[in-house]
Amino acid sequence: MRVLPPRGSISKGDPRLWQVRAIRKSDQEADLELIDSEGADVHSEALNDLVVIAEFGDTIYPGLISTGKISRGDRNLWHTVINGENYHVLKALTWTHRGRIDAIYIDPPYNTGAKDWKYNNDYVEAEDLYRHSKWLAMMERRLLVAKELLNPADSVLIVTIDEKEYLRLGLLLEQVFPEAKIEMVTSVISAKGVARFGDFSRVEEFIYFVRFGTSSVNLGEENMLDDSRSASSQIGQKMQWLGLRRREPTARRGARPNQFYPIFIHVTTGYIDSIGDPINDDVDRRTIEPPKDTFAVWPLLPNGSEGLWGVTPETAKSYLKDGFIRSRNHKPQKEQSSINYLPSGTVKAIRDGQIDIVGRDPDGAVQGVYRERKGVIPKRVWNKASHNAENGGSLVISKLIPDRRFPFPKSLYAVEDALRFFLSDKPSALVLDYFSGSGTTAHAVMRLNRQDDGERQCISITNNEVSADEQKSLRENGLRPGDPEWEKLGICDYITKPRVEAAITGNTPDGERIKGNYKFTDEFPMADGFEEKAEFFTLTYETPLSVSYQTAFARIAPLLWMRAGSMGRRIDKLPSKGWDVAETYGLLVDLDQATGFLKALRAVESLRIAYLVTEDERRFQSLARRLPEGVEAVRLYESYLTNFAFASGDDQ
Repeated sequence: MRVLPPRGSISKGDPRLWQVRAIRKSDQEADLELIDSEGADVHSEALNDLVVIAEFGDTIYPGLISTGKISRGDRNLWHTVINGENYHVLKALTWTHRGRIDAIYIDPPYNTGAKDWKYNNDYVEAEDLYRHSKWLAMMERRLLVAKELLNPADSVLIVTIDEKEYLRLGLLLEQVFPEAKIEMVTSVISAKGVARFGDFSRVEEFIYFVRFGTSSVNLGEENMLDDSRSASSQIGQKMQWLGLRRREPTARRGARPNQFYPIFIHVTTGYIDSIGDPINDDVDRRTIEPPKDTFAVWPLLPNGSEGLWGVTPETAKSYLKDGFIRSRNHKPQKEQSSINYLPSGTVKAIRDGQIDIVGRDPDGAVQGVYRERKGVIPKRVWNKASHNAENGGSLVISKLIPDRRFPFPKSLYAVEDALRFFLSDKPSALVLDYFSGSGTTAHAVMRLNRQDDGERQCISITNNEVSADEQKSLRENGLRPGDPEWEKLGICDYITKPRVEAAITGNTPDGERIKGNYKFTDEFPMADGFEEKAEFFTLTYETPLSVSYQTAFARIAPLLWMRAGSMGRRIDKLPSKGWDVAETYGLLVDLDQATGFLKALRAVESLRIAYLVTEDERRFQSLARRLPEGVEAVRLYESYLTNFAFASGDDQ
């Protein structure tokens, strides 16, 4: 135990550790003895002034207590918001979601020195000489656990940061994820800029995209930088023909021996008659005799020097047969003509059915139009009005939860766009945000689901810290952490939970309909809300004995449910008949009732896991072999105790 400082004090309190010798309920006091003391240092303290702690290296076991839920619609899937120290929650998720997360989006503390984060329970300020190393240590611990959660075959980690730490973060990401493809995007978040005399005005922040396995950037609606090319504008539009001559400065005759050849144009029609063969570098092109009634066109630069065609003669002959190459604007007197072709991407789109051939020109060249949206490759500089942090972040929060402020919220639409590039083709993706702050990531996932009727889930992790200024005021009023008046102003209870609930219901915390509309990709009244479900939890710490003897089952139950997919009904109590089966998992606590349990399992098509409570390994294996095909057998509580045995200590 530790003794809390007196109410109203801003000191750290007594750092010594005490052991409880006796508790006197009548007086609400405990008799304490100083640990490792040579003298008999014993005294009494009020129970309300004591806090149970775990020493460095002590083993702690997590549980979850539900603190509320919100449900709309018929979906069986639940988003989860967990209030707790994010390192400990991440460690707990290694049992429930190891290797299953499709995307992690985090907006960690930017380490500005303005008391925006704590290390070992103290705010890290700008004057701290070890500010950067502390930040890196904090980030590395969490990134290493996140690595265990991400699907190594196909997933992405997205991290936003500003100029204070972006260089160090880049090096850290390369160190922790050497197998990944890492790219950094520059995103304009405030075009008006932050004026800093003597410096450039800051308008941007940076986004690291760390891709694993086969993860790739999906085509988007637009290039994210300007309006020069919109995906939607391609619908029903004609194909784009390109000039066949290569344009780069190094494209000179001799650089590619097979790409200097003649294309013979019919003198009268101006159409391509045939494709000639490549010639050696020592052959004068003017010695090549064209077929009757044709002239030769070569890949010549405007100054008359010799260049290269963009495809080999074999490809050009194939394209000519299919109508993918053509001649236009021919000038027979000057023996000139413009040679156009369809690039390989367009040819593939034709062959894949994305472009309809609606006709042919007299020379056989195809006429095609896009039958569906043709995406564009996004650029690495984003300049979108929707990404403005004030309009897309602060203004959105002010509508959802009026009169409540959160410092520097992300633009809802910026988070949505970043995720869409990787989740547009994953309607059942699992998304994690372990610096969830105001809950923007969960909100963005709900918007994505609405746009394509997806069933993506988001796990949001935050704490219930109170800002530095509010802490000072609360302490002056005799309050401290744990008091209801203190906790109700914490990030999770005051911002995250109300914001998620308001987004779903369409109502403010006061029950008023939310005013205003969502904008950009999906425009609709904010008061419409979302057909989604979310449950809120607080992290607890359990003892091995309470787990083994099942007295902590109610707090372990949410973890069993989450491992099975956070879907449908949860088994919150030990079943009196010895077993119970929900939509995605079953629980057997009395092995003598296995026959009825197995029969019930076979009747559930969506079953994923069977939790079997036994200390007998042989009986466990025997039962596991009798489970329906595809159902995972998990032994309780051996699996829980083994996996969740993580040490406390310097994990801040």
